[in-house]
Amino acid sequence: MEIVFNPPRAEWERYFSRRSADDDTISAGVARIVERVREEGDDALYALAESVDGVKLPFIEVPPAVRAEALSRVPEQLKASLRTAADNIRRFHEAQRHADVDMETMPGVRCVQRPVPIGRVGIYVPGGTAPLVSTVLMLGIPARVAGCGEVVLCTPPARNGYVVPEIVYAASLCGIDRIFLAGGAQAVAAMAYGTMTVPPVDKIFGPGNRYVTRAKQMLSVSQVAIDMPAGPSEVMIMADDTAVPAYTAADMLSQAEHGTDSQAILLCSSRSQAEQVRQQVIRQLEDLPRREQAQGSLQRSHIIVMDDRREMVDFANGYAAEHLIICMEDPWEVAGAITCAGSIFIGNFSPESAGDYASGTNHTLPTAGWARSYSGVNLDSFMKKITIQELTPDGLASLAGTITGIARAEGLEAHARAVDVRMSGATDRDK
Repeated sequence: MEIVFNPPRAEWERYFSRRSADDDTISAGVARIVERVREEGDDALYALAESVDGVKLPFIEVPPAVRAEALSRVPEQLKASLRTAADNIRRFHEAQRHADVDMETMPGVRCVQRPVPIGRVGIYVPGGTAPLVSTVLMLGIPARVAGCGEVVLCTPPARNGYVVPEIVYAASLCGIDRIFLAGGAQAVAAMAYGTMTVPPVDKIFGPGNRYVTRAKQMLSVSQVAIDMPAGPSEVMIMADDTAVPAYTAADMLSQAEHGTDSQAILLCSSRSQAEQVRQQVIRQLEDLPRREQAQGSLQRSHIIVMDDRREMVDFANGYAAEHLIICMEDPWEVAGAITCAGSIFIGNFSPESAGDYASGTNHTLPTAGWARSYSGVNLDSFMKKITIQELTPDGLASLAGTITGIARAEGLEAHARAVDVRMSGATDRDK
């Protein structure tokens, strides 16, 4: 990783951009996959599993007997860990419930807002080199807390063509209805359009690589709602001399091991800190099982030294990290100045992996700078809000002039007359 010292603001955009040279190629490939699934349905899913995943699928939907058998192969210790994580995730998301809004904006004018769960949601759980079992909990639990009518899950098949047992167990903790073996852009297309086997859903959730993210964005234009653009994982660490270099390096590697398209940025206050962390990264990388993936990621990563605390905050807000770790003096003060981040981790003992798995916050977060405008997944992500209004005769009378005045200013005479006819007292019976 290169070390950069106090880059001028004019050069910051270079570090903010996550665009890759092959983005246009990926878009074209995703478009072909999406169209193939739309036209061929299940046949496309079987064929793409063989050509992309190298697996000949025995089925698309995992049968109950296979799910039951998979449960028996999950180690008890992992089951206990997943139950603990599920309990914390459930508690935090249950605390996010909102009461109905029911008020009079003025006498005789009642306005109500009522949250309603989304009917059928689809969850995408990445597989590939690292099946994200935790993602099942992060999405399945709030879907059930929200009261969604049906929750379905798509995940790539394991190398043997079957489902990963740990994903089945996590799904059982969430009450997920159906599991389908489909990965990548084809899984997103299947949930958007529906096939003979996979039902179409109202909204798709879940992180993924650039193919998955592009498919979600493409299909959200006209076919299905999505949670957010959530692509390759990233972390930014803000550190001063109160940070422990070994911890900082470990946090950078925990993101880098996701894959070669992930990114880790260290934003620190001194040359000494930068050098210590870089040496720790080299040392810890030596025996990392996913060393190859981490090395590829580190080639896209940076260590940036800034000696002005305010500049560090401005840079962090400009980058808008998915995960932002703050290991600095008065970290809560720094966090209070952060306006663009998916999730913030405070202090030396709040590793990003705590949020990934078990603290209770959601790990499905906006990447690639989308934290400037998107929140991470939360209970509201699985709800829609319906507003209701009721006006009494006196209430309408008090607003009549306001409504008709605005309607006629917009040139919408029929809108105005819908009020006038009521104010005149005329009814069909009177005519």
